[in-house]
Amino acid sequence: MTATAEARETALLAAQAAADKLATDVSIVDVSDRLAITDAFVLASAPNERQVQAIVDAVEERLREHGVKPVRREGVAEARWVLLDFVDVVVHVQHAEERAYYALERLWKDCPTIPFVDRSVPANAGDEATAPDSADR
Repeated sequence: MTATAEARETALLAAQAAADKLATDVSIVDVSDRLAITDAFVLASAPNERQVQAIVDAVEERLREHGVKPVRREGVAEARWVLLDFVDVVVHVQHAEERAYYALERLWKDCPTIPFVDRSVPANAGDEATAPDSADR
């Protein structure tokens, strides 16, 4: 069993909202085969508590625009590891130190990932081979 189409769409919306607020290491893990309580985890990092909170706010706002509200929020006061539970999707926004320490990707390494590509990053970003050279003019 894999994540439902609705869960995948929700996870991708949450991931893009996080990326739009400059979250780092955004990934989506399909945990539907291992957990009965949710289909996917969205994982995102930020360098400080203020950024964690900005990402959380952006994710909630984006999903609310699509009619999806969290049933539970945890960790908001400390803003080191905030968990947003949208039932089919659980979003984890972690301070970079918590992300490295708890390494959720390693914990769920046997689960497949759902591909996520940040829409705001150009397809050839960092590919200097495709950049026009002044000698070609």
